[in-house]
Amino acid sequence: QVQLVESGGGLVQAGGSLRLSCAASGRTFSSYIMGWFRQAPGKEREFAAAISRSGENTYYADSVKGRFTITRDNAKKTVYLQMNSLKPEDTAVYYCAATPRWLYYSDYASDYNYEYWGQGTQVSVSS
Repeated sequence: QVQLVESGGGLVQAGGSLRLSCAASGRTFSSYIMGWFRQAPGKEREFAAAISRSGENTYYADSVKGRFTITRDNAKKTVYLQMNSLKPEDTAVYYCAATPRWLYYSDYASDYNYEYWGQGTQVSVSS
């Protein structure tokens, strides 16, 4: 198993930036595909970004492409989400997720493919 703990959320004005971190413990971090998902009040959870085991491949939702960057440091067992040019519609609880499964690239965005989840961190963007 792997345990995930997110940090870095907070309140920021529109146009600002935040960097989320997700620290993992347990089994070998580099054996997991990692993803970031988010859930706004009254809405379903949605995909934001994902990264392959090596960090070579990344995948983004259209809504965040060009503004968010996902990276990972396997030595530190941590995945990051750099969020720039934040908009009020980015307000949500952001969750880190991990899966040991072998996935097709197109499956990275499906939350049911991820087995382990963090507790979430709140991101609020004011207009």
